Amino acid sequence: MELSSTNKRYSGRFFSRQEIEQIRGIIQTSPKTNRQQLSYRVCEIFNWRKPNGSLKDMSCRVALLRMHREGLIVLPPPKFKVKPCRSFDRRTPQGEPQPLFEAMVHELPDLRLEVVDRKSSALWNEYIDRYHYLGYKPLPGAQLRYFVYVGVRIVALLGFGAAAWKTGPRDEWIGWSRVQRQRNLSGVVNNARFLILPWIRVASLASKLLSMVSRTLPADWERRYGYRPVLLETFVEAERFSGTCYRAANWTCVGQTQGRGKLGDHRLGQVPIKTVWVYPLAKKFRVQLCR
Repeated sequence: MELSSTNKRYSGRFFSRQEIEQIRGIIQTSPKTNRQQLSYRVCEIFNWRKPNGSLKDMSCRVALLRMHREGLIVLPPPKFKVKPCRSFDRRTPQGEPQPLFEAMVHELPDLRLEVVDRKSSALWNEYIDRYHYLGYKPLPGAQLRYFVYVGVRIVALLGFGAAAWKTGPRDEWIGWSRVQRQRNLSGVVNNARFLILPWIRVASLASKLLSMVSRTLPADWERRYGYRPVLLETFVEAERFSGTCYRAANWTCVGQTQGRGKLGDHRLGQVPIKTVWVYPLAKKFRVQLCR
């Protein structure tokens, strides 16, 4: 496939024509290199690293696979055939609807957040697929998922992943340039899923949980990824929700999307208009995002 002179973006990084040609050359000169080794080598050559200094291996693998599917490069065959994971569509007794639970938020005993691990991952996926109006979809990039417990009872779920590549209201509110956004976007984390289970009736629980997670997430994120994010964002479908719980938790509404999706590409088709909400996790978040 003939390469255009226009830079192409994969996994949040722009690749020039010369860089893609360089990747082709690596593959041709090292035919026995497997996909994982190729990803490491590309990251090292282009110094593509996470904020903690480690290689952006998984992002690079996604980028290389997209180049392969678009015919720009030819990857070596995979070492193993991986069956697609569909843990979200299973149905278990634990995920069945429960009896109605009503209480006052200040009366809840042992209200706590627990990070989802490998053992509990499938249950989180099942709950989201069954009871969230958007259903289950893998969270992009770096991510954290939480169960919310009252004693031994699961009452809510939250999921955080990579920030939107660009969105006018957020970017204007931050005040960063295109280059600053590309360099520092990892400092923003997106609240992609928030579900209070439908049989839970506790007034003000949503805003309480948003306040709790804003205090908990930075340290949890740093333990997993080696750096602390400085800003949370979320997108609330305007025709469905007013964002009351975010406002009550001191999030700021900075405007509305144009219906282009998280990648900001009008060619991907129109999506519902959403209000954009943000919550700073550090006093000098603009300094860090705009440096």
